[in-house]
Amino acid sequence: MDGAGHGIRYPWDEAPQTGLAREVAEGVLWLRLPLPMALDHVNIYALDEGDSWTIVDTGVKTRKSVTMWEDILNGPLRGKPVGRVILTHYHPDHVGMVGWLMERFGAENWTSRTTYSYARMLMLDTEETPSPQAQQFWRDAGMAPEIYQKRMDERPFNLSDMSHMLPTGFVRLQQGDTVTAAGRTWDVHVGNGHAPEHLTLWSREDNLVLAGDQMLPSISPNIGVHPAEPLADPLAEWLESCARLAPLAREDHLVLGGHKLPFTGLPLRMHQLAENHHGALRRLRAHLEVPRVAGECFPPLFKRQIDAGTYGLALSETVAHLNHLLHLGEVTRQRREDGAWLWHLAQGG
Repeated sequence: MDGAGHGIRYPWDEAPQTGLAREVAEGVLWLRLPLPMALDHVNIYALDEGDSWTIVDTGVKTRKSVTMWEDILNGPLRGKPVGRVILTHYHPDHVGMVGWLMERFGAENWTSRTTYSYARMLMLDTEETPSPQAQQFWRDAGMAPEIYQKRMDERPFNLSDMSHMLPTGFVRLQQGDTVTAAGRTWDVHVGNGHAPEHLTLWSREDNLVLAGDQMLPSISPNIGVHPAEPLADPLAEWLESCARLAPLAREDHLVLGGHKLPFTGLPLRMHQLAENHHGALRRLRAHLEVPRVAGECFPPLFKRQIDAGTYGLALSETVAHLNHLLHLGEVTRQRREDGAWLWHLAQGG
């Protein structure tokens, strides 16, 4: 069926049921695991190495997911061991069970240096209360008072809450490397913006692309700024990645992403993934003809109602767009009386 009627197509109408697998190409299995969050699933891929498997991403770690992985290992994976995990990026729905698989099978972790370092650091850095930096970030952004107070009263989410600790040691992958898996040679191309040094793998022998969250068909990956680096410009990194990866895209590429359905029509999707943000920036500039704090800039950026469950991601993405305009010199900011940054168009902007 068509995806949005613009050349993006989905070879399969639905995902395999939990615990089952669909062979999407010779030696490549697609599985789906549920997630306890708004985006309620993650796709994982198993690459057949003959006497073992390479797993691409792993889902979160919960008691339920451990049971599901046991069923997967004894079912679709036919009892063969996992020899290697390729981790596309450090987010919990991708890294959560990597350490479990490593300890269970002595598997290797192949990933980028930044992904490994971020994951290890964040798993070891457990916070029981919001850090002073997080509190300052929220105040700077003009977070809604009721949400700010709720966050002050809650324990923050920690990566270790849904992740098995990563053992020390990994095999580094970086731009320009190749990986041999499932009888194919895969070129490594690194993206940024959604997560630093995000791995994508492009098969030389056929049309497969293992995309993680860098290229998704019907949702735009979150591009966010966080308290650890409040002046970061991940949107510039995202747009650069889109421009660099777009020339690699072919109409027949079968994109195996971390969420939603596998799809073809990647050239159009690469254009959309960049243009979505260029359009958002145009609307944001118009919105800032009246000075506003970040928490007042949701309407031009999002086509849906932002509730308490999506507020944090929306705020981080809004700051990313504001920071991008700041780095371009198109907006300036001043402290409001309550300390929040008040953003407005630069003179002549």
